[in-house]
Amino acid sequence: MWPQHKIYRGYFLRYLFLFFILIPFVEISLLIAVSHEIGLLITLSLFLFTAIVGIFFLRKQGLKTLFRAREKIYIGEIPAKEMIEAIIISSSGIFLIIPGFITDFIGFVGLVPILRTYFFTSYTSKLFVATDKKNFS
Repeated sequence: MWPQHKIYRGYFLRYLFLFFILIPFVEISLLIAVSHEIGLLITLSLFLFTAIVGIFFLRKQGLKTLFRAREKIYIGEIPAKEMIEAIIISSSGIFLIIPGFITDFIGFVGLVPILRTYFFTSYTSKLFVATDKKNFS
């Protein structure tokens, strides 16, 4: 293993802690606050509405990405961007199905093509810079 493996593992465990422990507490407190303001029935129907809209957008964006990947395969190119977009779209769909306002926001951000392209380009630029700094000889 690489010497930096333990460093990356520590960062990963911090994000897992944030996601699995902190986010549910924030979601529950936000759910209680919103249900006190607008009512429980409207809050639950809002969750149901975002799940239905999320599934619709997930299907639409997922099929569009699948067709673009298929076209690239037919012309002999590697559909790398489409594969990463498929991962982002499926993750966004999972976030939309999970009840909560924060997870719904994250899910909708992942389904907007302009924002998805922005995150894709910023992540890949960081990835390529990190791999260019390593010497593989």
